[in-house]
This record gives sequence, structure tokens and C-alpha cells, in this order.
Amino acid sequence: MNSAQMVLMVAAVLFALGLVGVLTRKNVIFMLISVEIMLNAAGMAFVAAGAKWQQPDGQIMFLFILAMAAAEVSVGLALVLQIYHQHKTMDVDRLRELRD
Repeated sequence: MNSAQMVLMVAAVLFALGLVGVLTRKNVIFMLISVEIMLNAAGMAFVAAGAKWQQPDGQIMFLFILAMAAAEVSVGLALVLQIYHQHKTMDVDRLRELRD
């Protein structure tokens, strides 16, 4: 097994952990952290694939992923603060009850 395959396996494990975090967590902040883990895993896979084929495309895609993650964090944090300010909770199930 070469190093690119090992990095891709680590990226797959990280992506799976992020997906489990999004699906099982009730707190919005932890869900955002899990999405960040998934984005970093995708970026790691791009860098590993680019290194395997000796192309800079993977690193360029990782820069785009970092920019998108920064935008997602800023918008997500603003939404989280607004939700907490209005409802005084971060529990997703409780927010669903307020909607009904």
C-alpha cells in the first residue's frame, strides 16, 4: 500500500466521522464542526490525488475548499448567534418543536 492510498483511507475515515457527527449531534455548533471535518477530509483527498499524479490541481482545489470553509464558518456562526439570541437554545430538536 503506498502513501497516497493511506492518505485517502485517512480522508475516508475523517469524512465518515464527520458524517456521523452531523447525523447524530443535536447541537448546531457541533454540527458545523462536523461539516468542517468533512471539508478537510475532502481537501486531504484532493491533495493526495494531486500528489499521486504530480499535478497541482489538488492543492488548488484545497485552496478553494479553505475559502469555502471560511465563508461557511462566518455565515454559520452568524446564524448560530442569531438563533441563540432569539430562542436561547442550540438544541436542534428543541428548535424543531418551536417551529411546529
